[in-house]
Amino acid sequence: MSFLKIISLACVALILGACQSLFQPNLRSPLTVQRDASELIKPGCTTDDCPLVNIDTVHFPDEPKLDEIVQRTLLQLTRSDSDGPVPPTLKAYQEQYLSRAPARNSSYLQAKVREQHDGIVVVELSSYVDSGSGQGNPGRAFINYSRQQQRVLTLADMLVPGQEAAFWDKARLAHQAWLISSKLDKDTEFQNMWAFKQTSNIALTYGAVILKYPVTTIAPYAMGHIELKIPYPQLNGIIKPELFPGRS
Repeated sequence: MSFLKIISLACVALILGACQSLFQPNLRSPLTVQRDASELIKPGCTTDDCPLVNIDTVHFPDEPKLDEIVQRTLLQLTRSDSDGPVPPTLKAYQEQYLSRAPARNSSYLQAKVREQHDGIVVVELSSYVDSGSGQGNPGRAFINYSRQQQRVLTLADMLVPGQEAAFWDKARLAHQAWLISSKLDKDTEFQNMWAFKQTSNIALTYGAVILKYPVTTIAPYAMGHIELKIPYPQLNGIIKPELFPGRS
């Protein structure tokens, strides 16, 4: 092969590589996030205790698929039971809730980007329904969205095959560390009443894998949503290596 032909092929490869990079998302650059906040009071109500719906969410102009996932997950948090119907849109939920809510009742929905790193967008979602009794019903959820795969990662997607039991063993150690830091490690009565449990709320944050618990799951309501943190070095061989921050 002649020298000129080699140079020509090299140039073609460089051009093709440059073109390919133009059409692939730059995973090192965070997605653009637009906040969308609104509060709607029950139509016709003029008193100080009008029912209301407060929605504070985010949009991703460059990732409409993630937009749809965030809205759908927020709507799932509005259900009073896991088998209940889900409103088709957030606007429909506002109208439906306000048409039925008595005075002093309110509903709050929030979605916020907790972190973006290595092509992973971690969205934290919150809900709170206040029935006027002073102790509302709060909910939480996480979305771990892979920009490269264009989908939400489940725990099964995160784990090396066959390592689920090992993952929950590490979670139990994180729970024990939380008990110690909260000075509850010697409280046998507390531990018997609020034993360790698994949770589906798992986030691949940059500093650690976080497990977040609904209220009254592993601690009393007054202690709120407990977070357990598992450092990545403890998860070698358990979490898929490409999901470790900085390795992708």
